[in-house]
Amino acid sequence: MQLLRKLLFPVSFVYAMVVYIRNYLYDIGVFTSSKFKVKTICVGNLSVGGTGKTPMIEFLVSRLKQYQKVAVLSRGYGRKSKGFVLAKPGVSVETLGDEPFQIFKNFPEIALAVDADRCNGISILEKTIEVDVVLLDDAYQHRKVSCDSYILLTAYSNLYVDDWYMPTGSLRDSKREARRANIIIVTKCPKDLNTAQQQSIVKKLNPREHQNVVFSYLDYSNDLKGDNDIMQLEDVRGKKITLVTGIANPKPLVTYLTENKVQLEHLAFRDHHFFSDKEIALMNTKDMVLTTEKDYVRLKGKVTNLYYIGVTHKFMNKGEQQLLEEIRKH
Repeated sequence: MQLLRKLLFPVSFVYAMVVYIRNYLYDIGVFTSSKFKVKTICVGNLSVGGTGKTPMIEFLVSRLKQYQKVAVLSRGYGRKSKGFVLAKPGVSVETLGDEPFQIFKNFPEIALAVDADRCNGISILEKTIEVDVVLLDDAYQHRKVSCDSYILLTAYSNLYVDDWYMPTGSLRDSKREARRANIIIVTKCPKDLNTAQQQSIVKKLNPREHQNVVFSYLDYSNDLKGDNDIMQLEDVRGKKITLVTGIANPKPLVTYLTENKVQLEHLAFRDHHFFSDKEIALMNTKDMVLTTEKDYVRLKGKVTNLYYIGVTHKFMNKGEQQLLEEIRKH
């Protein structure tokens, strides 16, 4: 796979040029961006995934909904529906897509919609729902919308400054576009990342004067939740379980479980994978299947003895305070 990526370097160079020209045409006004009355916050990255966007959206919803009427707008990647869809009780994961469905399951009191056309989606939300702020999930590269605030995520293990363009690397947007961010969050850091190491990363990212850089790590729950019961992590220590993941980067979860002395067989699938009948039949032969919350919403009711482990972002130093203060400015 690595050899193939290197051989495709000329393709990635052409891709990089196309991305650069597209952004330049937006910068000089040939392509135009739309501004909306409702406040908009973009949460995204420059790569194809694996930075923890969904847990970050959920973190922001949990904080902002205390004093704002919040809506979330997502593309709904992998869904079987078309156009604008507003989530309602009884909606299926196939209609919304796995990540929006997860967010709506956890926050049914907010407005959640999916629409590949972000401008159309925001317009409908403005006209039909009383909302103060719209969180745009995974929309950093969608420049048809001019947002009030931009939150850029980059994973500690694959900083955008060290990456290259698809298909040789995982960048889908120009590194230069990091300049549009109001705040940069380095996600999935080791919990023991010290101040000197953080300063070294900040120096490498070379933020602009207006940009703050904060650091977060993934905090996995000790609860393993199933359809009808909850197990504790210590209950499965020493037992062999089957871990099923359909996410961009399962390595942090695998590391967490192995460090906690959980023996596991890992069935790894691509991000947003919709499981086949054959794959589900295989899972049903296992004694216990543990998965992510995003995968759980697609496997629930199909796999017996199924559990998921939740995850949240926790910030280092005063990162959470800096993030919320940056949002309040806008």
